[in-house]
Amino acid sequence: MMADNSHTQNLGELTEELLNKARGANSGRAADTVYSGRYLKQALLTLTAGTTMAEHDSPPEATLQVLQGSVALSSAEGSWDLHPGDLMAIPPERHSVTAHEDAAFLLTIRTDVS
Repeated sequence: MMADNSHTQNLGELTEELLNKARGANSGRAADTVYSGRYLKQALLTLTAGTTMAEHDSPPEATLQVLQGSVALSSAEGSWDLHPGDLMAIPPERHSVTAHEDAAFLLTIRTDVS
């Protein structure tokens, strides 16, 4: 049985809340799951300027959509500077994300593939 995810969330308000948490965290980041269903998971992640999410494995299928600020997504395939409104399919390989300025992005992962 799938959880009831039919409530509305304001991503702008959550972005501000998470950025405030990130600014107070030693890691310079904060995140929250905004949707978790049978086949899809979405998380809102925030990073303060200069913070890097170290290289990590990629899920088989995922996208990153920048909501605020700017980030660089880097992998062996290349490096991409992403700005508000940019949506990118994450290459299915190890990658890192670095915030050029305080940033928030929506990570969408398809969970029915491995």
